[in-house]
Amino acid sequence: MILMTRTGPAGRWLVLLSVCLAAMTMPLSFTGPAVALSRIAADLGGSPIELNWVTNAFMLTFGAGLMAAGALADNHGRKRIFIAGLVTYILAALGATLAPDIVWFDIFRALQGIGGAAAFAGGASALAQEFDGQSRLRAFSFLGTSFGIGLAFGPIASGLLIDAFGWRAIFLLVAMLAVAAAALGMRTVTESRDPDATGLDWAGAGTFTTALAALTFGVLQAPQNGWADPLVMALLGMAAVCFAAFVLVERRVRRPMLDLTLFRFPRFVGVQFLAAAPAYAFVVLLVLLPIRFIGIEGMSEIEAGQLMICLSGPLLILPLLAGQLARRIAPATICGVGLLIAAAGVVWLSRVSAADSALVAPLVLIGVGIALPWGLMDGLAVSVVPKERAGMAVGIFNTTRVASEGVALAIVMAALSGFTATQLGAQGLASSAEAAAAAAQLLVTGNVAGTMRHLPVVDGSALIHAYETAFDRLLVVLATITVLTAIVVFLGLRRGSVAEQDVAPVPACQEG
Repeated sequence: MILMTRTGPAGRWLVLLSVCLAAMTMPLSFTGPAVALSRIAADLGGSPIELNWVTNAFMLTFGAGLMAAGALADNHGRKRIFIAGLVTYILAALGATLAPDIVWFDIFRALQGIGGAAAFAGGASALAQEFDGQSRLRAFSFLGTSFGIGLAFGPIASGLLIDAFGWRAIFLLVAMLAVAAAALGMRTVTESRDPDATGLDWAGAGTFTTALAALTFGVLQAPQNGWADPLVMALLGMAAVCFAAFVLVERRVRRPMLDLTLFRFPRFVGVQFLAAAPAYAFVVLLVLLPIRFIGIEGMSEIEAGQLMICLSGPLLILPLLAGQLARRIAPATICGVGLLIAAAGVVWLSRVSAADSALVAPLVLIGVGIALPWGLMDGLAVSVVPKERAGMAVGIFNTTRVASEGVALAIVMAALSGFTATQLGAQGLASSAEAAAAAAQLLVTGNVAGTMRHLPVVDGSALIHAYETAFDRLLVVLATITVLTAIVVFLGLRRGSVAEQDVAPVPACQEG
């Protein structure tokens, strides 16, 4: 039997409030350190690759841990994993404020990602047990909106906190909100688990986590060492071997962490592409744009935060409206059109100057495009598997989403570094390819002064022009990837799914 006693209507909405409050802190943990990167570097030091891990350590462990956390929630109880994850998340956030150097800081960031994965997977799978049908879609729309609140107010809140109290205040705010979520969750969330669970698939969890870690580390190391470097090649080779081993393991175990047979269903594949879609048109910009605005363009943290609201502000409202639109318009259409709008905004952004007023409209357009599918994502994810395996569905979907974001960020940082090095060489600003690559590594972290010391004959305006040219080229690449993803999502979501054959689908998601 499923260990579950349904709460009353009022209690269910308190469960939703607890999970949404926890979810709201996770974008803060992602965007806040990006805004604070220059301050963190000034206080704790660190090489360019160590500073990249300020964001990637959290994203990597969060993404790699979600699928295992979802399986743990199904096996050992959703409430138990939710609370344990929040406790870990809180302690790691507090540890980051006490870190003596950048290495310890990155370690606490990785631990924070593990706690966040457990909290999110446990909380979201608990929601799937509390709500049914249309109310489930509405609940997950609120979950998407809570992410939108964190994303919308994260940059400006971080800027205000940094200006008033320093960068450590960001992590204290995150810890306080997580404590409130844990206190409410302890009182309201009802314990439940999958009655057919047979234990965690440790071999699958180990091979997948190792593969993702090796891939991300290899991509991050490549701009500094070169793609032909033995360490980089070894890391990428290890990633390929571990991914292959993961597939073999999942095909043989009786209750796999990832049921590979689900990929036979086009709608399931479409949902996974939808999970990855925001990575290149939105999430990487949450990291790259504050670095550009503050480090390259010389804006204050508050000014950068105000501009970032233009990008993420639409997530405050549109996910809920998209949930209402899904009653009349097929989700495939809403998601496909939204991604095309976002791609148009990214192209527009590549064509405007860095002046504040010129940036507002393209940033808003990107935010509108991403916000349309955002509110439907989580509801679609839990609609493609039987209800008792909701933890697996949440784990798969959010692993795809966050792992894609982490890998995309590593790839995009490497690409921006490469494009910048090419521009430095083409404009005669570096004496050799090696000097250009080393200077580009510094420049993409927003360290113009350090780059000028590395290339003493160059003035700052020439470096900024080279960076902006490379950034615009990167935006065109990101828009192209988003358009291709939109096509796959639209075609995939129009087709039938395993949920439509085996279980009753979420009403708003049964067409399209």
